[in-house]
Amino acid sequence: MIIFHAGESKGALVLWGEASMDARVRPTSRWRRRTKDSYAGPHPFAASADDLAGALKETGLGLKSAAKRVRHVEAWLPTRGDSPIPSSSLIAEPPRSRAKTKLAAWAVAAYRLSAEEAVELLCASAGRRTLAAGVIVGPDLAYWAEVLRFSGSMVARQQYLPGLTADMDEFCATWDPVFIGADAERLAGLARRMPAAARALSEPDATAPPERPSTEVLRRFVATLTNHLVRTAASDTSPAAARCRRNRPSFDSVHDSWLHALMSKDGAVVGDASDLSHLAAQVREWRRPIAVSASSPFRLCFRLEEPEDSARTDERNDTTSNDPWYVRYLLQPHDDPSLLIPVEEAWKAGGQKLAALTRNGSNVREFLLSSLGQASGICPSITASLENARLAGYSLDAAKAHEFLTEEAIALEQAGYGVMLPAWWTRKGTKVRLAVQARARSPKMQGGSGLPLETIVQFDWEVALGGQKLNLRELEALARMKTPLVRVRGQWVEMSAQEIQAAIDFWEKKGTEEASVRDIIQMALGVKDAPQGFDFNGVRATGWIGKLLKQLDGQAEFKELASPRGFSGTLRPYQIRGYSWLSFLRQWGLGACLADDMGLGKTVQTLALIQRDWRAKGKRPVLLVCPTSVANNWEKEAARFTPRLPVLVHHGPGRKRGAAFKKEAGKHAIVVSSYGLVQRDIKFLKDVPWGGVVLDEAQNIKNPETKQARAARSLEADYRVALTGTPVENNVGDLWSIMEFLNPGFLGSESEFKRKFFVPIQAERDPSAAERLKRITGPFILRRLKTDRSIISDLPEKLETKVFCSLTKEQASLYASVLKEMEETLESAEGIQRRGLILGTLSKLKQVCNHPAQLL
Repeated sequence: MIIFHAGESKGALVLWGEASMDARVRPTSRWRRRTKDSYAGPHPFAASADDLAGALKETGLGLKSAAKRVRHVEAWLPTRGDSPIPSSSLIAEPPRSRAKTKLAAWAVAAYRLSAEEAVELLCASAGRRTLAAGVIVGPDLAYWAEVLRFSGSMVARQQYLPGLTADMDEFCATWDPVFIGADAERLAGLARRMPAAARALSEPDATAPPERPSTEVLRRFVATLTNHLVRTAASDTSPAAARCRRNRPSFDSVHDSWLHALMSKDGAVVGDASDLSHLAAQVREWRRPIAVSASSPFRLCFRLEEPEDSARTDERNDTTSNDPWYVRYLLQPHDDPSLLIPVEEAWKAGGQKLAALTRNGSNVREFLLSSLGQASGICPSITASLENARLAGYSLDAAKAHEFLTEEAIALEQAGYGVMLPAWWTRKGTKVRLAVQARARSPKMQGGSGLPLETIVQFDWEVALGGQKLNLRELEALARMKTPLVRVRGQWVEMSAQEIQAAIDFWEKKGTEEASVRDIIQMALGVKDAPQGFDFNGVRATGWIGKLLKQLDGQAEFKELASPRGFSGTLRPYQIRGYSWLSFLRQWGLGACLADDMGLGKTVQTLALIQRDWRAKGKRPVLLVCPTSVANNWEKEAARFTPRLPVLVHHGPGRKRGAAFKKEAGKHAIVVSSYGLVQRDIKFLKDVPWGGVVLDEAQNIKNPETKQARAARSLEADYRVALTGTPVENNVGDLWSIMEFLNPGFLGSESEFKRKFFVPIQAERDPSAAERLKRITGPFILRRLKTDRSIISDLPEKLETKVFCSLTKEQASLYASVLKEMEETLESAEGIQRRGLILGTLSKLKQVCNHPAQLL
């Protein structure tokens, strides 16, 4: 077993490894010892050149020449006594010495990767613990894989500039990353998290540990990756371009030579040295405005501050305010984002204060003038502020503040500046917006008539702001202000004149409407959209409708029931809650999905519900649909826990059909059948007045287009229950089919569900869509896990016992022959062919162990 490690050296990635005692090959090369106190000698756990070559070959990355290119470097590693501390106990146990831990140089075999090889290795290491059998990704290698993702994201967003560098008399065209704004923050964050091993390598002549700042190391390696990624994408790989590069084409000017080098593989620029030096100076001057911002340890930030006395409220709760807003200029250090320095103080700073602000030789005033000058192209108001003696910010009115929030702030942020907005503002506008809400009135219940969801109730539409009702006079006062940003009842609100006028028109035309209780529930859960494109602020209800909505939303508890009379057994507390929850939804005719983990007793809770309903609801049968393999289990469980309930198993060729089945089903409390038979016998199953329909292993109807799913949805019953430990087995589309069975129409049509939930959640990973789906389906799904100690605290830990079975002589000989055949073939196999051979051999060995006939 080998653990791969990687460190940066001169902009390149250097790979070395630790090998366990059973995997390590003794090095054959002679190590050079030097007289040095901190030099400890060859690393006792280091992988040799042959180890590295073999491990890289196992990964299939194509680095076959590794053994020839391995050289010795020194890794400055934590050492205790006379032994390095291994990075993992898988390599060796920590040294038992009680000596103080120190850094010492240990010679290791290392492989210097080219940029192309580094990208290939890091791509293979991203998000993985192992690269191949016995080849483990070390934490420092995993760190560099994360750095590659960062560099790749910068390249994808084109956060780089062309450059021209000189090394001795050779000039090279480069693509250099630009770290500004959020990229500079992420660079600083990555630098803080850099493992020490990532910068622990030094050349053999070094006499002290490498003292390189992590930010410098990271910048250099990201520059290497960026240059390679951009050049790879930009280079011309056609045969004509290859011939052109071999023939060393001539150029009319050094500018043409530079542009050609930017697209070439090696980046070498051909031309007169003096002309190239002049061009390099021109390029540096052209990049200077960006370089000042990128090299500065600070970031310029703009903070929008609302008026100090912004609300003068009269007796009508309307707002009139002429106080100015203010955009303040701030400096934010990359290494300490929590520190904000007013630009006014930084500009006037002198002496020790100015020295504290000047880091890495940066000029704070030059940075401020350059950054504000560039920002003025985005925000014209900045230009006027630069003419003032007090460089602190600028004032603006409410209309301009709205323009800053909606337009300029986004542009400034995209340009790399920091933007700080009030907490009440979001990407979609103010958190509080003009909305409508429904106010429902509960009718009186008729004694003994039940609680049907189809009961018609009256409700009124109201215009609201943050849950508070607005009247017509308040809306008209808002319209007179003619400003898109107003403060109402202590809250800032973004409202256009069109929105306010639409709200006035809606308020004048609104009247009392009628809807069923089912529709009111759908409105409260957010299934139905508000009229005329308004934001919907929920349902306000009183009486029993208000109580029902609170119970569904979890704001009020439903009544927990005692075990039903005739139930033989003791329900655990969580099972009583589950049975009571099923009964609560059944009372209202709402479908329920009991999604408890396997082993928590979904069967027992369902039988308790059926037992309670058998006498209370007039002895109507319940159809229980399950896989054929568990039909007998349901019959046995019913006999055990509800022995007084008559059970009919509708299965087999002798089962009754038509009118005979209808008559027989009416005599039983539970009719057990399978999904296949429900589909086949649906014609007469639909004729039975079922008290309820229960689907066990309800994931069998996850595909809504199957015949068995359609048959289950067509059954009429007072209530429906789905039992499944996996309500979402493959994707959220499974949930629509189950919910359509339980509560038809609650998630809309299948096409509406795909548009509102499936595509946003599965493809776009939209958290708001996922949260909305959870809110709609949450009241009808109860999920508990065995691992939750609050559910079942006395569940013992799982015990695993290995039982070994001896092979027969025939099996042992076949096993040995299969292994021998694989070993002979494996020597000449490589890459995917080698993996396929190993997988095929494993299958053959399993067949031999099961029964020789399977192999033969």
